[in-house]
Amino acid sequence: MSSRPEMIRRAREVEGPTPKPLKIVVTGPFSAGKTTLIKAISEVTVLGTERDVSDASKSVKSRTTVAMDFGRITFADDLSLFLFGTPGQRRFEVMWDVLAEGMIGFILMVSAADEDSIADSLHILEHFRSRADVPFVIGVSHLDKAEADSSDLQEEIHKRLGLNESTQVVPCDPRDREQVKQLVLRVLTAALERLENPVDV
Repeated sequence: MSSRPEMIRRAREVEGPTPKPLKIVVTGPFSAGKTTLIKAISEVTVLGTERDVSDASKSVKSRTTVAMDFGRITFADDLSLFLFGTPGQRRFEVMWDVLAEGMIGFILMVSAADEDSIADSLHILEHFRSRADVPFVIGVSHLDKAEADSSDLQEEIHKRLGLNESTQVVPCDPRDREQVKQLVLRVLTAALERLENPVDV
């Protein structure tokens, strides 16, 4: 994985003379850990749009994102990475399209403790892949609440999402800043490599 100075240099070269913030989307099903992940790493207070849950999902948690979460990471005075978290429920799909605009990559969070989360992830993955051909990584949360072995769950998620061998499925506690950082850096590194070496279609 690239060192931080090298990554900053490459990002500046990709941005060109007029710096633009780099954008990564954090998506996934309801209660997969998206908001928690952004809060764990953002250097600014996360701008969120959480509201009380009014349906059966309230048994899982009492609040849900209805528009977006927003966080920021600054690598240097003139280089920022913006993280946009999406709502997890399908009734807010219109926001998925809005937030996908201009992204250089995305993180798909999946809850290992919720069978529905794994099933819903396939729909979300297909939706975002249809909007932009960008690198992505799968983050698996709530492994401490899952009954199956961690490696078995990662393999199952990889298979059920129909991923190729190069796509990473990574355990991630969204409360752990270091684990979140490594997940973000995986996507950022892949995105910068893609921007530097675009594939001809």
